[in-house]
Amino acid sequence: MYRYQILIEYVGTNFRGWQVQKKGKTVQGLIQEKISKLLKEKIILQGSGRTDTGVHAIEQSAHFDSKSKIIQSDKFLKSINHFLNKDGIAVLKLKKRKNSFHARFSAKMRIYKYIIINRLSGPVLEKSKAWHVIKALDLDLMKEGAKKFIGTMDFSTFRASSCRAKSPIKTMKLVKIKSSKNRIEIEFRSQSFLQQQVRSMVGCLKYLGENKWSLKKFEKIIRSKKRTLCAPPAPPEGLYLKRIIY
Repeated sequence: MYRYQILIEYVGTNFRGWQVQKKGKTVQGLIQEKISKLLKEKIILQGSGRTDTGVHAIEQSAHFDSKSKIIQSDKFLKSINHFLNKDGIAVLKLKKRKNSFHARFSAKMRIYKYIIINRLSGPVLEKSKAWHVIKALDLDLMKEGAKKFIGTMDFSTFRASSCRAKSPIKTMKLVKIKSSKNRIEIEFRSQSFLQQQVRSMVGCLKYLGENKWSLKKFEKIIRSKKRTLCAPPAPPEGLYLKRIIY
């Protein structure tokens, strides 16, 4: 068997997330189906992690095993993208990997980014690809709040009730906020995340930026470990899986 890694870009708007489900179109399901037809064998795709309904990817990572040796990667990419592009998916790269490589378990770092358009007018070019927030946000206060997420701690406040992670303790390596012309980008780096963790943290940062919460209350809510105190999670359309580092 030959093991291959693929890097994937997709618009998550029309999918019920990454993971195969009994009902509804998923990114994993569609790619598996098309590669299976192309290679004329049943292919099982293993992703680096799930993305929820509506979440996008700049560079998702996945692997699959095949009985066939893929000689021409360029030909494979052209063929597979012919079937996937119309659905908002592109396979960017194909890499031959050792059998010890695993898209999920070999990952050392996962990088997500969240985009907010902070202005009166709704976005047109980035419609369904960013969170439109009308009220002016206090970026300096949000940056102070972002620092409070960094480190190893219990992130239960930001954990979805359906999360299956064994432990709520995670190590956040970086939370960085930058802005340009009413466009705010928030980057998160950690080896792994809880379900809805990033969107829940962004929701809390928005409350802070709108001055609904003080920095003191923001810190108290982080430490509370109570999901009921968390701000409503940010919508999925502003979230992107940016990159997986191995």
